[in-house]
Amino acid sequence: MRTYEAYLKLVEDALCPQLRSLGHIPEKLLEAMEYSLSAGGKRLRPVLLLAACDMAGGNVEEALPFACALEMIHTYSLIHDDLPAMDNDDLRRGKPTNHKVYGEDVAILAGDGLLSAAMELMLRAACRMKDLRGVRAAEAIARRSGVTGMVAGQTVDVTEEGSEPTLERVEYIHSHKTADLITAPMEAGLLLAGAGEDQLKAGVDFGFHLGLAFQMVDDLLDVEGDAAVLGKNTGMDAALGKLTWVAAAGVEKTRADAAEHVRIACDALELFGENMNFLKNLAQSTLVRVQ
Repeated sequence: MRTYEAYLKLVEDALCPQLRSLGHIPEKLLEAMEYSLSAGGKRLRPVLLLAACDMAGGNVEEALPFACALEMIHTYSLIHDDLPAMDNDDLRRGKPTNHKVYGEDVAILAGDGLLSAAMELMLRAACRMKDLRGVRAAEAIARRSGVTGMVAGQTVDVTEEGSEPTLERVEYIHSHKTADLITAPMEAGLLLAGAGEDQLKAGVDFGFHLGLAFQMVDDLLDVEGDAAVLGKNTGMDAALGKLTWVAAAGVEKTRADAAEHVRIACDALELFGENMNFLKNLAQSTLVRVQ
């Protein structure tokens, strides 16, 4: 297994070249797409995909287009989340949001373009494989980022702003808006490695519980975090009447629930033995992150 920094470098070095490998893209569209794609961040999702593939003995280089595609999908979702019709944010990763720089029209198209590019990139990679591993991985990412996954969670998130928060409703939003896009890399990475059903189930369980914990910590950071460190405005959830774990359960229970979901996530990977250590440490670090 590699270090986080090693996985991160693989992703950073490949992201824009993978996008440009698709062919000629209109200059303004490419500029807007790369503006957000190159804005930094943890690259958690592509790192998870590569690490899951590595953990199960797969080929990390072969998995790289899928990892880059997943980061493109995540970036598109952030561009659209920040739009005035959605969360109306003007700061992302310490920089002006895409629509503040390029206008709403180009920002919408940049998000659309990144989603389309991701699908094309995965399918091109899948076509080069001699079996269905790539197709299955692409399907998992498309499903978990789509209308029964991330988009489903986003829809409930924006349409129920201001309503009474209940843990049941908040869990639905967190499970899909966030956890599905953290489960996707685990599922896809393991599929690309040819993992068995028991390993796949373990990876999906890990991703689901890590995703819930990750969003709970996000909810806490919106209340307690430092905007300068986070690179985005804080207090937005309360201002918009968002359904968050903090709103439904309070700060202390949110912190305790996040720790419990991380514990469950780590337990799920026990069948991988020592190969799980990278992902176990990564999951545990989620509880103390500041951005």
